Amino acid sequence: MAFKITDKCIACGACAAQCPMQCISEGDGKFEIDKSQCISCGACAGICPVGAPEECED
Repeated sequence: MAFKITDKCIACGACAAQCPMQCISEGDGKFEIDKSQCISCGACAGICPVGAPEECED
């Protein structure tokens, strides 16, 4: 399953710098993950200081 970034995001950019697929970009007030490119490695979740990235359920 791909990851998504929740509203907990503080837009620090740590997740984007850590993503090996470079599928995280800055959106409107928070970062966003391109689900079609996400390989579900969890690197973003492991580095996020507020736990914003979560696995998608769909």
